[in-house]
Amino acid sequence: MTDPRIIVAIDTFDLNQANIILDQLDPDLCMVKIGSVVFNALGKSFLKHVSSQGFKIFLDLKLHDIPNTVHETILGFHDTDIEMLTVHLSGGEEMLKKAMLAGQSIQTKVIGVSILTSLEESDVLALFGNNLDDQIKNLFKIATKANLDGVVCSPHELEIANTILDQYKIKITPGIRDIAVEDDQARTMSAKEATQKGSSFIVIGRPITQAEDISNALKNFSDSIEK
Repeated sequence: MTDPRIIVAIDTFDLNQANIILDQLDPDLCMVKIGSVVFNALGKSFLKHVSSQGFKIFLDLKLHDIPNTVHETILGFHDTDIEMLTVHLSGGEEMLKKAMLAGQSIQTKVIGVSILTSLEESDVLALFGNNLDDQIKNLFKIATKANLDGVVCSPHELEIANTILDQYKIKITPGIRDIAVEDDQARTMSAKEATQKGSSFIVIGRPITQAEDISNALKNFSDSIEK
């Protein structure tokens, strides 16, 4: 069976709420994303619980530090079953290469985060002195040099990713919405559109986890991709 293409983001520091969400998800239809909100509050024990329920884990901590620290941090997950984890591409080529060595050691894929989907053109210009597309291209080229397993990017940067990265590299797209909403995601797209543009996996949070019927919302997203 192929891996499900949906990754559901559980973003709560409350263990009871996290378990309520998890209990309504189906490991045949989704992986689970554990980010800093959950991990900092609930730690490895929750990772192991998620894994015990049959879910593959996308650990999204966006590691960004000196090369040795990132290497040792990743090795620290040797006793946890993690499918993929994230590092910031802006950490540089040496950090990314050390991350890959550690990832291979614990048998997890290392995915590089390019530009957060909450950032707009003006933010990128202020932070990097570069326009959004050019900065994305620069970061993807670094990911290629470090031979990362894949990247995280806005669905709007998938065309750039498809041009620069090997076709077999993983492309994970957050910022997925089923309808237009006002929130902190600036560069969004529907699940169907993202998969059509070449996304390997799509990350969906609130549209599923805050739905009245979480199980049904997940199924609807899954069906929308397959249609």
